[in-house]
Amino acid sequence: MAASDPIAERLERLAPAGIDLTLDRMRGLLAALGDPHERLPPVIHVAGTNGKGSVIAFLRAFLEAAGHRVHVFTSPHLVRMNEMIRLAGQPIDEQALLALLDEVAATGLAVTRFEAITACAFLAFSRQPADFTLLECGMGARLDATNVIRRPILTVLTHVSLDHQEFLGRTVQEIAADKVFVMKPGAPCVVADQERKVKRVVEGRSLEVGCALYHEGKDFFVRSNPRGGITYQGRSLTWELPPPALAGVHQQRNAGLALACVERLHQVPMPEAALARGLREVDWPARLQRLTRGPLVETLPPGWELWLDGGHNPDAAKALALSARNMWRDKPLSLVVGMLRNRNARAFVKPLQARIWLLRGVAIPGRDDCLTPAEVSDAAFTEGVALARPAESVAAGIADIVALCAEPGRILICGSLYLAGSVLADNG
Repeated sequence: MAASDPIAERLERLAPAGIDLTLDRMRGLLAALGDPHERLPPVIHVAGTNGKGSVIAFLRAFLEAAGHRVHVFTSPHLVRMNEMIRLAGQPIDEQALLALLDEVAATGLAVTRFEAITACAFLAFSRQPADFTLLECGMGARLDATNVIRRPILTVLTHVSLDHQEFLGRTVQEIAADKVFVMKPGAPCVVADQERKVKRVVEGRSLEVGCALYHEGKDFFVRSNPRGGITYQGRSLTWELPPPALAGVHQQRNAGLALACVERLHQVPMPEAALARGLREVDWPARLQRLTRGPLVETLPPGWELWLDGGHNPDAAKALALSARNMWRDKPLSLVVGMLRNRNARAFVKPLQARIWLLRGVAIPGRDDCLTPAEVSDAAFTEGVALARPAESVAAGIADIVALCAEPGRILICGSLYLAGSVLADNG
C-alpha cells in the first residue's frame, strides 16, 4: 500500500470534505492572503468536461520544450496531493505545501479542501517567477474556486458533455451554461467541437463578454497523416508533427486544442521542433496508459497487456471504445471496472459493450462512496456483457480474467481516477 500523504492528512484537519460551490469564500480567503491570484504569471485557463488535464499536459510539454518556465494547477491528484501543483517544472515540495497550508489555516476562515489547495497554488505561483500559468477548472467554471482569475491571456473550452449533473445541471445545455463562464472579456477562447445545443450557449456567452472564439473544425483542424504523425492546420499555418506520446484517437484532438493555443500566442516564439519534442515527451498518467512494470504486470503470462485509464463518464467511455476499435483489434479486451456511487455504471459500460470479452467489477480501495463490485458487474450484465462478475480486488479480477482466457489478451482497468490512483500507488 502507498504511504500516507501528509498533505491529505493536513487538509482533513483544515477543511471539511465535500463540495460547496461559491466564490464568496474563495474571494474572502484570497483577500486575507493578500490577493496572490492578482500576481500570477500570464494565465491560460482551461474548462470543459473531458480532456482538460490532457490539453494542459500538451501545452506544458510544448512550452517547456521551447524553454519556458510553466506553473501548473490540475485536479484531482492520482497518488499524492502535491502532484496538483507544479512549480516552474516540478511538483511542489511537500514541506513547502504544508507551510502554505499553515498560511491558509492562519486566516481562521472556514473553506473547503479544494479552495484551500487552490489558494496554496496561487500563493506558490505568485512567489516564484515563471512565463506562464496553466490553470484547470475543478468543476464547471462559474463558481469554481479557480474562476477568480479576471484577466487570463487565453481560455480553453474542451468538449462539454454530461458529468456532475447534481451540481452543474441535468442537461448538457445547463452544464455548458456553467462552463462557459471560463470566458473573459478580451481573452480569446479556443473551443473544441461541440454539439449544436452547446455551440449556441458558447456563442451567446462570447457575445455577452466580448470574447473572440477559435473553433475546432472551423478555424483549426488536426488529423492523422500518411506518415503516421499528425497534421495541424490553423488559420495561417500548417504543422507536420509526430504522433502524440499519449495513446488514443481522442488525444490527437486534445493535442490539436493545445496546438491551437500555441497558434493564438502570437508573441511567443515556438519553433516547430519544440512542438515535435513536446508531442514525443508529453506525459499524463492514467490516461490510456500502458503499465509495463510492477506487481500487477509481473503476474501476467507472456503476451498479455495491462492498461489503465481514469475515464469515468459516458463521453470518456466513447473515447475508449473508439481507441479499442482503432488500436486494439489484435487481442480480446477485458475490463476491470470500479466506479463512484454518483456515476452511472450502465451509461459508462454501454459504449464499450461490443468490445468487451470479460468484465470484473471491483470496489475502489479506501472509498466508502463507491459502487460495490456486484453493482458494477450487474450494470455491465444488464448492458449485455454476459461474462461480467464481481471480484474482490483489482489483482483478483486480473487473475480471474487470465484464468478464463485461452489466449493472451488485453486488460483495461478503468472507471475512476481514484481507482487509477490506487493502482498506480500499489503497482509501484
